Amino acid sequence: MTSNNSNTNTYEEARKQRLLENKKRIEELGILKISKSLSDITKSGKPQRRQPKPRATSISILEPRRSSRARNIVSSYRDDIGVELPLMRKRSKFNSSWTSYLARPVDEVKSSTLEERNAAMKSAEKIQCSQQSKFPSFIKSMVRSHVYSCFWLGLPTWFCEDHLPKSDGNTEIVLEDESGAEYEAVYISKRTGLSGGWRAFALDHKLDDGDALVFELTEPTRFKFFLTCTTGIHS
Repeated sequence: MTSNNSNTNTYEEARKQRLLENKKRIEELGILKISKSLSDITKSGKPQRRQPKPRATSISILEPRRSSRARNIVSSYRDDIGVELPLMRKRSKFNSSWTSYLARPVDEVKSSTLEERNAAMKSAEKIQCSQQSKFPSFIKSMVRSHVYSCFWLGLPTWFCEDHLPKSDGNTEIVLEDESGAEYEAVYISKRTGLSGGWRAFALDHKLDDGDALVFELTEPTRFKFFLTCTTGIHS
């Protein structure tokens, strides 16, 4: 029994001695220091989240840089320049760009009122009814482009489709007034209007803005005219 206890104590002492020797060797080699350094590096090497930069909310920061010169408030361009600007001219009913194309003197150019135009139309309607003609007819109220410049006379589309020649080209049409005088004009089917000789007819009869004409188709290519104006019937 005594022998076994002695052996156990000897083994424990020898084991402790080896542990002390091993610890001393480890310390001499610096293994513990290296292990601690690696552990510290690992802990300190974790990535840190960047704190977001606060956005500028101050108006003074966002406002663009401006000149340091004092602002001069100008009440108007007229005051700033120091000269009087020309006043807007009132538009004349006959501006220069239009009068340059007139075929009659400016003092002969008229501008009818609505009442005058309606009166001429009523007179034309009476003439149309009094004729009691078998020929197809229509009434046309004159405007400036019909009688003073341009001289293009558009005809009612329905009348052209029902009664006038349909042709790809132009058709000559005779215009006859109440006295029997004749004028040759050109009818353009595609545009349903009169050109050419209509200018001479309008100028010779001194047609004015607001006048009303009764167009009576006495033949396939002949119109008979009955004229009324804003002041009565043309002589």
